[in-house]
Amino acid sequence: MNLVRSELIKIRTTNTWWLLAIGAFLSIVLAFALNAWIASQALSGNGENVGLNGDAASPEAQAANIYTSGQYLGLMFVMLIGILMVTNEFFHQTATTTFLATPRRTSVIVSKLLAASTLGFAFWLVTTLIDLGAGAMFLALNDHGTQLGEWEVQRALLLNLLAYAIWTVLGVGIGTLITNQLGAVITASVLYLVGTQVVGVLFLLLANWLDNMAVVKWQVIWPAAASTIMISGGESEMAAAWWVGALVLMAYALTSGIIGVLITRRRDIS
Repeated sequence: MNLVRSELIKIRTTNTWWLLAIGAFLSIVLAFALNAWIASQALSGNGENVGLNGDAASPEAQAANIYTSGQYLGLMFVMLIGILMVTNEFFHQTATTTFLATPRRTSVIVSKLLAASTLGFAFWLVTTLIDLGAGAMFLALNDHGTQLGEWEVQRALLLNLLAYAIWTVLGVGIGTLITNQLGAVITASVLYLVGTQVVGVLFLLLANWLDNMAVVKWQVIWPAAASTIMISGGESEMAAAWWVGALVLMAYALTSGIIGVLITRRRDIS
């Protein structure tokens, strides 16, 4: 626990966390406005205008979408926190001191993973409270109730928490792979923002080529796509089931954590 507290202090005493928190807040504002507009179209019977029909246009599905507003960019920000928790040690040349103070490198990495998950929980809690307050008001004003008693909505909130915790762990794993801070941040951000769009287009083109739209479901193998899919509703022709996204994301987290520990134990720190 002393190691975990020390990792939290390293983040808390720098400008990193609040700069990323501001970014997460702005992303919530923009995402909530967009999701609220989509919900107003879907719940007023005009779901086809925004590409929604059936269960996707139901009050429960729209409430789940509203209550998880800002997830896409929010996950990127917590991933960057995880990256910085590792790369800061090399950027500020404190890695040698850290490993001399705690020779068991596995303990250091595990403490970073636990601290990262704690920060992921904090980001999830604050963003969810904002979404719940604004979302409940929006739904109530439109005579649809808060929908918080529905399991589909509760599941989306819980899986959103899992996504925030996992993406901080993934960030720590990326930081152990690429110790150069600028390189790690740019690489991870580009893969997250641009790579996700590229993967989506590639699978769509492959589905058209094979004349089988079910192929699009396989984009769930990309972690950012898995995050979005696992907080959605049921399975559809264009998306895998929510539990598939959850399993894929947990597999990435487990693999990232193990690789991070193994690399750090063998790396020459000087």
